[in-house]
Amino acid sequence: MSSTRSLLDELGSFEKGGFFDLGHPLLNRIAESFVKAAGIGAIQAVSREAYFVAVESASGDTGGIAPPKVGGAKKNRSRLSGLRGETNRNSVEALVMSTGKESLQWGIAAGMYSGLTYGLKEARGVHDWKNSALAGAITGAALGLTSEDHSHEQVVQCAITGAAISTAANLLTGIF
Repeated sequence: MSSTRSLLDELGSFEKGGFFDLGHPLLNRIAESFVKAAGIGAIQAVSREAYFVAVESASGDTGGIAPPKVGGAKKNRSRLSGLRGETNRNSVEALVMSTGKESLQWGIAAGMYSGLTYGLKEARGVHDWKNSALAGAITGAALGLTSEDHSHEQVVQCAITGAAISTAANLLTGIF
């Protein structure tokens, strides 16, 4: 009997146990959360850029539409200055850099949140809204620190938002 597995078998095992076996459940959870969220961040960044390029080309605007950035700088500038380069190579490089940065931010936030909730559950012996609130606050503050031109107020706002969203998600888990 052959020991080869099909792609469908591999994808099925991902839902059951995941792709990673780093020797500890905490490390496995952080790695899986990082990879999943980084992929989502990359898709989001590329689709957002495709949307704005389509809007600009439809309207004939060449000045650049600045999308709202969560926790981003308030400066009025083009969203990706490199995308206005003179060659396609400059545009592709700017898109790859932007997508990589956003993927990394999404991945780090997801890995951090997942690791914190797991660690707090292990330390306290229970998974409740308090773990979610603390993990969300710490992750939100860290995300606020990674934004451009961050301020004390912005970091606090991101921490409060992270705590509120993760607590609400924890409390609503059983309802929906």
